[in-house]
Amino acid sequence: MKNLLKTTLAGVAAVLAMSGPAQSTETIKAVVIDGYPAKAMWVKEFSGFFIPEVDKRLAESGNYKIDWQESYGGAIVKPKGVLEGIKLGLGDIGIVTTIFHSSKLPTQALSAVTPFIAPDSRAVAAAVDEIAKEFPTMRKEFEKQNQVYLATGVVLDTYQVFSRNPINSLADLEGGKVAGAGMNLRYLEGIEGAAGVRGGLTDFYTMLQTGLVDHAMLWPEAAKTFKIAEVAPYMLRADLGAVNSKTVTVNADFWKKLPDEVKQVLTDVALAYRDHVASVAMDRAAESRTAYEEAGGTIVEMDAAERAAWANAMPNIALEWAKQLDDAGEPGTDMLNAYLGKLKAAGYEPTRDWAQ
Repeated sequence: MKNLLKTTLAGVAAVLAMSGPAQSTETIKAVVIDGYPAKAMWVKEFSGFFIPEVDKRLAESGNYKIDWQESYGGAIVKPKGVLEGIKLGLGDIGIVTTIFHSSKLPTQALSAVTPFIAPDSRAVAAAVDEIAKEFPTMRKEFEKQNQVYLATGVVLDTYQVFSRNPINSLADLEGGKVAGAGMNLRYLEGIEGAAGVRGGLTDFYTMLQTGLVDHAMLWPEAAKTFKIAEVAPYMLRADLGAVNSKTVTVNADFWKKLPDEVKQVLTDVALAYRDHVASVAMDRAAESRTAYEEAGGTIVEMDAAERAAWANAMPNIALEWAKQLDDAGEPGTDMLNAYLGKLKAAGYEPTRDWAQ
């Protein structure tokens, strides 16, 4: 009996020796920031899709797990402060609203300077990320801000015009004050007497309610989330186009310390998040328009000829954008032509040829 017990114990010891010590999982703390509230679609999907997906993929090896510390809605930074917050290390990962930073991130305006093409967030997101891969300029802009570019984000199917008063045509915008959040304010330059007023999405409700502006350019899903029908019950469906306005970035110092396995998972999931958010935006577009009408809103389809007239009345902001980059030694014209080519290959013909 004793010999049998010794033999059994010896066998167990041999198995344990061969299997080695029990694997331990390293925990990495990561602070996620965005100045927008948790109810904003892209923030909600970051919590509900990005983070669980990273957790799931890291759990496959069991080598690492992330202790996520999420801070949204201005607790650490305001909406315009995410870029600086990630740069300074106030957050490790963030969702930068790029439209607020045209001087520091000029290439991020690529889709914004080419309106009236693709009312499809999926097509625009894929095209912009392909440009980021093919042209180092876009990533270098974030490197200068001590950040690593992971993926772009298109959270809107297309900009529309929401108004306090009935709006049926381009003429109804003449002489009006229009809220916008960046480059889209330049869409107004061909409209007589129209004046753009810069603001953030969280400001638009109050701006409309108080009469600071007569109209606002945003998209139906955001109009639903922020209850815009209460203060702007008229929508002109102009289909100005989808725009990349978000980029998931990581603080460069934090990134350097991450194991390669974690870097790869974050990179892969960022692309999955890009496509997921774009699909959510498109899936919710129709239901958001319906919700707007159910909340008392009225939608008017803009005539195709009027859309063309609006596009052609604008200055060619795409060529201006490209020239500024060209003059700075960057391939602006090449980026513009490549981007337009990608959208055309995806089946989208521009209302106006921005390359001419």
